[in-house]
Amino acid sequence: MSVRLRIALTIFVTGALTALGVIATVLFAFQRFEHETTFQRADAFLGRVVGMYDNIFEMHQRQPQEFNQFLRNLVLFEPDTQLYLLDAQGTVLSSTGNTQLPPGFKVRLAPVQEAAGKPDMPYVMGDDPERMDAGAIIAARVVRRALIRNDEPVAGYLYLVCHKPVLPEGRLQVLGSSIAKPALVAILGVVLLATALTMWIVATVTRPLRQLTQAVASISQGGLDDGARDAPERHLPARTPDEFGQLTGAFAMMLDTVRRQWTALRRLDHFRREGVSNLSHDLRSPLTATTACLETLEGRWQGDAARTDDRALVEMALRNTRNAARLVQSLGDLALLDEPTFRLRSEVLDVGELLDDIAVRFGQRAASQGVQLQAQHPAEPNARPPVVALDIELFERAIANLVDNALKFCRTGDSVSLSARMQGDRVEVCVADTGPGIPEADVPHLFDRFYQARQSVAPSTGAGGKGLGLAIVKRIAELHAGEVRVDSTPGQGTRVTLVLPLAT
Repeated sequence: MSVRLRIALTIFVTGALTALGVIATVLFAFQRFEHETTFQRADAFLGRVVGMYDNIFEMHQRQPQEFNQFLRNLVLFEPDTQLYLLDAQGTVLSSTGNTQLPPGFKVRLAPVQEAAGKPDMPYVMGDDPERMDAGAIIAARVVRRALIRNDEPVAGYLYLVCHKPVLPEGRLQVLGSSIAKPALVAILGVVLLATALTMWIVATVTRPLRQLTQAVASISQGGLDDGARDAPERHLPARTPDEFGQLTGAFAMMLDTVRRQWTALRRLDHFRREGVSNLSHDLRSPLTATTACLETLEGRWQGDAARTDDRALVEMALRNTRNAARLVQSLGDLALLDEPTFRLRSEVLDVGELLDDIAVRFGQRAASQGVQLQAQHPAEPNARPPVVALDIELFERAIANLVDNALKFCRTGDSVSLSARMQGDRVEVCVADTGPGIPEADVPHLFDRFYQARQSVAPSTGAGGKGLGLAIVKRIAELHAGEVRVDSTPGQGTRVTLVLPLAT
């Protein structure tokens, strides 16, 4: 869920809940006001009755039937109310209702005493004998006898029950139109207001963020070059005095700083590549001449017993010179492969045929070391050939580096195998050997430039390399949109796999 949608939902839900809360509060306040008004009116009515008639109990005792009619006359103009005469224990002695109560029927005395003893209460809820409801508004006043007895300070109570009105269908419709419709209108108004507020907040808050996101995306797609078609400055929001304006200004400053640093970095990188390339080119001639001179001296002193020590020094110098020449060649190759303008000259071919050629090329060297070298092919007769679009020269260089590296460390009796197989929509080209393997700590660094694993081989022997061969292999695989994986177990061998996409 996007930030814009979350903000919109939050405001909408907040508005709806606020509207419902306001309506619920108004309804509760209206109900409480109605209860308080009813209680105050009922209490005032009972106060007038008690004040006018101080012999109510005597009237009931003399003429019980006529007393009931007397009570009905009192509430004739008080609709939805029933008046009861209670004794001191809460037993109903007389009532204005039509319901025949059982003899000795009592109401709860606590609400009656609370209403009679505290007329300043907001309202009191008590029993409704006629409807068997314990949630009616009641009012009560103490009734005493005209002749007060010392043992009977309270003779009973006048108990007024205000019924909850049961509205007919027509009045229910009127009530619905007077309360439900305004409530719906209020909710609709709040929802519309929340929607308008949401649109304004989304437009105000998220538009600068979206523009900043587009600016960052343009950097990811077009880079930081000055001539980029989709410059990030085009997407930056307008400068405003608020926090988004400050963020925009900070982003513009950061962009300017990063662009200057990027320009300087590119300049240094270009200088580095150009310097390495020039240095490699300039060193090749003297190294080639030195190698030729040393080979000439070695040939002249061949078989001369007096020059045995001199020949040993020449052989050492020749190995190191050849090693330096290979290093210079590798540096030049890496500088060329790192050039942004470098492009592959790809051709579609069967990788298995290329592996056969490399196996023939290194066959004599492997045989002289007592190492078995072979190119393996799928055993299934109908297997799909591993056809890939390759720069043949570069890819052959990568496989040759892997084979050369394996032969350097294989012992007599070991084997090196080359294979290519289909794996889904990819082709896996493997160079596996049964040599001494690579320590686990060295595997993650094998493709780092100038990193040398298998430190047991002295560099001066010319067999150890300078840590650039595998770096070249990795770069060639990347240029072909592939990757390199290494699996090695010390004492059991090493397996290097180049994973390449199929030709399209």
